[in-house]
Amino acid sequence: MTAWRLLLTRPAEECEALAATLAEQQVFCSSLPLLAIEPIEETPEQRGIILELDRYCAVVVVSKPAARLGLDLLDRYWPQPPADQRWFSVGAATGALLEGYGLPTAWPAEGDDSEALLALPQLAEALSVPDPRLLIMRGEGGREFLAERLRGQGVAVDYLELYRRCQPDYPAGTLARRVESERLNGLVVSSGQGLENLQRLAGDAWPELARLTLFVPSPRVAEQAAEAGVKNVVDCRGASAAALLAALRQYPAPAH
Repeated sequence: MTAWRLLLTRPAEECEALAATLAEQQVFCSSLPLLAIEPIEETPEQRGIILELDRYCAVVVVSKPAARLGLDLLDRYWPQPPADQRWFSVGAATGALLEGYGLPTAWPAEGDDSEALLALPQLAEALSVPDPRLLIMRGEGGREFLAERLRGQGVAVDYLELYRRCQPDYPAGTLARRVESERLNGLVVSSGQGLENLQRLAGDAWPELARLTLFVPSPRVAEQAAEAGVKNVVDCRGASAAALLAALRQYPAPAH
């Protein structure tokens, strides 16, 4: 496992935490954040939704930024969160933030994606009330799959969009130079948008970089990567450090 030399592409704070965890296992990491999180200034619509939080039998929080910003709103408007409300997260790291705040939270044991969340028995139980309403806390313009599936089951779904994702600006050739100078043999993305930004930043060097092993968090992103021409895609079945470490143990680094 220690032969892996990885490029991390998450937002800067998350890159730092992941790199520290991987360093403990003697995995070399180079961080090049390809997503930046920009909080959305509070709007009257946001305020209206949070003030009526008790309308919802369940709340789904899709990411750590959504959890942090959502908990800030909860602090301002709900000193005591609504009783009997169930909270859900797509992944364990997000769930830990909510649980640490004292919210009753559940998340899939395997798989950090909407498909895994939909299969969670606790979610079905929380929604088994008359006229169920669910709130999704997320970034601007996120994936629609979860809401579409739940609406098809008769659940009223609202969004509370708390941030937007931006791509940091790097000089042309930054990615290819980094990979070459640090002899990297693996790339890590945590979302479909992260993959799109990786391909965009690579530019003309993408066909060469697409030969490197790419670690992704879900089958959906794995499919997206294959369509983009990546030759060796590893689905970690989760975006957590533990999921990535498990994949690194399972797949040996390529020989130089």
